[in-house]
Amino acid sequence: MKHFVLPLMAMFISVSAASAQTAKDVFDPEAKLTYLGIDFTKARIIGDAGANTDDIVEHQYANINQKVVNEPKKYDLAGAFKRKEVSTAIGPVNKRNNKIDPDKIKSDDSDDYQKLKPEDITALVKGFDFEGKTGLGLLFVMEGFNKTKKEISMYVTLVDMKAKKVLFTERMEGKLGMAFGYANVYLTGVKKVVDDIEKKKYKEWKSTHGG
Repeated sequence: MKHFVLPLMAMFISVSAASAQTAKDVFDPEAKLTYLGIDFTKARIIGDAGANTDDIVEHQYANINQKVVNEPKKYDLAGAFKRKEVSTAIGPVNKRNNKIDPDKIKSDDSDDYQKLKPEDITALVKGFDFEGKTGLGLLFVMEGFNKTKKEISMYVTLVDMKAKKVLFTERMEGKLGMAFGYANVYLTGVKKVVDDIEKKKYKEWKSTHGG
């Protein structure tokens, strides 16, 4: 089940691009886009009793975020969102992820794989410290790592960083492939999501909501 939210207020408030972003900026290739990384603060690891959660929080989450930034050709965010380039700023999300309690991220409840709703993403963004950055931001909010289904789920979210407002969010899933190491297994799912956006989802989103 997928969820989509596109606040009407973002479409109708008449303000300059310098002071606020609008939903249409998401689909404007000339609008600067800053990639903010993957927020794991709401994520649950489902069906993996042996997961070393201390290591995952202390090392793997930061490793995953760094690899996406360091390998732009593999995780082609610019191509996916039809930009010449995408800026990156993963410091704030790493600070948030470092505060996760390792004892609370494992789950045996399969419903946790679809537990987040658009309003949860709205609340998360309102509480996010963008450290003074403004403009259009791209944030991946991870929902779950499902070992049984061998896939991840996350909300692809675009935000007005100054207003701390969600402009667009949609839940997506990515199948996990064969890889060595926890971070690399996780990243196969992230890559599937990015590739799916580039191949078809962005076009669908723009056609339906791009104005």
